Amino acid sequence: MKLVRFGDSGQEKPGLLDGNGRIRDLSGVVGDLSGDALGPESLKRLKEIDPGTLPLVEGSPRLGAPVGVVPKFLGIGLNYRDHAEETGMPIPEVPIVFAKASSCVSGPNDPVLAPAAFKRMDYEVELAVVIGSRAKNVAKENALDYVAGYCIGNDVSERSLQKGGPGEWIKAKSHDSFGPLGPWLVTTDEIADPQALDLSLDLNGERMQTGNTATMIFSVADLVSYISQYMTLVPGDVITTGTPPGVGMARNPRVFLKPGDEMVLRVQGLGEQHAKVVADG
Repeated sequence: MKLVRFGDSGQEKPGLLDGNGRIRDLSGVVGDLSGDALGPESLKRLKEIDPGTLPLVEGSPRLGAPVGVVPKFLGIGLNYRDHAEETGMPIPEVPIVFAKASSCVSGPNDPVLAPAAFKRMDYEVELAVVIGSRAKNVAKENALDYVAGYCIGNDVSERSLQKGGPGEWIKAKSHDSFGPLGPWLVTTDEIADPQALDLSLDLNGERMQTGNTATMIFSVADLVSYISQYMTLVPGDVITTGTPPGVGMARNPRVFLKPGDEMVLRVQGLGEQHAKVVADG
């Protein structure tokens, strides 16, 4: 099942895609795709609905992030072996967990804002995991039971702040629009193996990143289990799981985002993001 949120920013309605890829309005069934609506009982109920009985959404409305409320937005650093190698950093022995402010969440095709002071903005295509059930001290073998589904994430970062000193990552990764999610949330029943998904990112028509989640150092199950030992994960929490090689910071010469740039992000089975970088102010 592919779940979406559509409409103007701040006024999104929940929906799902029917067999023809058209949006069906779920607002008469569920208030939003957040909290308990992301739990297994709710998702089972939604899956049992015949999409043809739901109102068809006409046209091509804006898509918002497929999660209505993101209590915690967590990222994982250096989680692809080949990406860690390209940066010259040692392979992590345990997951590197950092936070992005949830206010940076944006829709999959919304503009990425570039403040004038940010000169080293970078892109990172990632598999994003959306939590569906409260998870505390969960075992790895059961960890995927707590996942509602998956979507594409772009962990946009300002590298000058990230490298500015200890504890600066959250500032580097939290500017408005630095957390595009979507286009839709794909429930776990449609993703047989989250560790076998191709990822890619094109910048201005040129392929910059290519990878597969098989090269993740710590699997989705590893990450959910590990993080749940240190904080309780709740429905709507998002974990972006790391990026494959090809980021702008590691290229020679380096490539950083600027107004006018266009990005296309793809993750196998999860659709595409299309975003243009625009000046912020």
